[in-house]
Amino acid sequence: MQDTEHHNGKSRVSRFIDEIEETIIAIILALMVTITFINVVLRYGFNSGLIWGLEMVTFLFAWLVLLGISYAVKKKLHLGVDALLNICSAPSKRILALTAAILCILYALLLFKGSWDYWANFANLPQTTGRWFPTGFEEMKRTSYRSWYEVIDIHMPDWLRWIEPLINSGDSYEKIPRFIPYVMLPVGSALLLLRCIQVMFKIIEGKQDSLIVSHEAEDRVEKISEPEV
Repeated sequence: MQDTEHHNGKSRVSRFIDEIEETIIAIILALMVTITFINVVLRYGFNSGLIWGLEMVTFLFAWLVLLGISYAVKKKLHLGVDALLNICSAPSKRILALTAAILCILYALLLFKGSWDYWANFANLPQTTGRWFPTGFEEMKRTSYRSWYEVIDIHMPDWLRWIEPLINSGDSYEKIPRFIPYVMLPVGSALLLLRCIQVMFKIIEGKQDSLIVSHEAEDRVEKISEPEV
């Protein structure tokens, strides 16, 4: 009884997290479509446009990709070639899937280090030491602060002015600082690392047999699409 309650509680939490991720992705898509549509109408109807529109859509698209990568890993939606897996025995298939998961974890860790070091330049935070994997943090120097770097076109909204005394020594921003849109780099890579680790444990526990979408879904769709004789 306790195991059932624990499983139901875990399922509710999992569904809640799924809804949050799906809602964020949907909002980003909606904003991209809305901004692009408004810009097209203004350009061809009124010979005008949103100066910041293109840059905003570019940032939103990058956020969508970085969030979507980790979400697709979680939902096993990434495409892949499974010709070799399908001819292997179950134990061999599990070993290959586990090897792929470990390689993905290493890749995600490298990506996380690189994205953190890049974003840290604009957030007045120390970069990591170590060439391949983080071994610590570098000592910060005043001359290495880059928080004053701004984007090109997106103006700084008044409701974000509270960050100026915290990170920019009180100096005002004309455009939004780069560390705000760039924060999705470490966040997205950290989510990818987390999802890859979760997949690895699912493979070890026998709850999942690969990282990619299988042909089972395609077979089911074809079966449903077949006309009845």
